[in-house]
Amino acid sequence: MALNAGTFAGLPMGLNKLTGKSYQWAAILHCMIVLSSFCSAQAPDSIRVHKGRTIGTAIGGGTIITGTLVSLNSAWYSQYERNAFHFFNDVDEWQQLDKIGHGFSTYTVGKWGHGLVHWCGLKEKTSVWVGGTLGFAYLTAVEVMDGHSAEWGFSWWDMAANAAGTGLFIGQQLAWKEQRVTMKYSAHLTDYAKLRPNVLGESLSERILKDYNGATYWLSTNPNAFGWKASPRWLNMAVGYGGEGMLYANTDPGQVRQFYLSPDIDLERIPTKSKFLRTLLFTLNCVKVPMPALEIRSDGILRGHWLYF
Repeated sequence: MALNAGTFAGLPMGLNKLTGKSYQWAAILHCMIVLSSFCSAQAPDSIRVHKGRTIGTAIGGGTIITGTLVSLNSAWYSQYERNAFHFFNDVDEWQQLDKIGHGFSTYTVGKWGHGLVHWCGLKEKTSVWVGGTLGFAYLTAVEVMDGHSAEWGFSWWDMAANAAGTGLFIGQQLAWKEQRVTMKYSAHLTDYAKLRPNVLGESLSERILKDYNGATYWLSTNPNAFGWKASPRWLNMAVGYGGEGMLYANTDPGQVRQFYLSPDIDLERIPTKSKFLRTLLFTLNCVKVPMPALEIRSDGILRGHWLYF
């Protein structure tokens, strides 16, 4: 079952038009964009716990997360027959882009969760383990709902991808106290959505949300953080993965894998004294900045893009 990455989608708007696990990603982003609006990328004002922030975050965050899960259950899963908990092997679907999407989701939500808990004044290790596992916990709850749906099922591959994304964040934060390798996402419109709009989307937001043919997931690395001081502190190099020719979930000979190499900007390393801008750049750093890119395809074609989204 596919988990796509519509980066700015919200759950309430157009909910009845979405299909498949697009509902999941809409719920996740609706939940986390609201949570991240409270989040500062800065250290707390002091080492003491801010009780007001902590209580407000716990109540507000718990309410939002519970609300999105309840909404997801009533708006989507209730439309399908439910049966006993069962498993589902979907590793061969969508060129594994949905699995990378799971990793991106837990990485990004964990990163935002860490920032939110850290903003409350909790110790760094507590912030890492409590906030960093928020995405994994949330998607595990969604996966359990999948396990009771006759249409899909609980996927161990989804859970492995969830763990990988969470591990990437927590591992770096414990080792370096910063993210030197960041997971990012970019998207562009394709003509494939017109061929199967009920699955790949009709409107602009639906196509960004649902069309894997236009999705690219990136690992963006900061050379300066690894000791190459000749590189500007904000300049990254990114490798990306995407796919093309996907009208259906299962792999067929017409599908192509795409690999990308592109410069990137680490928005969190741009110097600014504004707390608002720091928080905004922190939140938006999950999106790959459009830049020139080199594309290497599994069909042997090599392409250059002056500006790739």
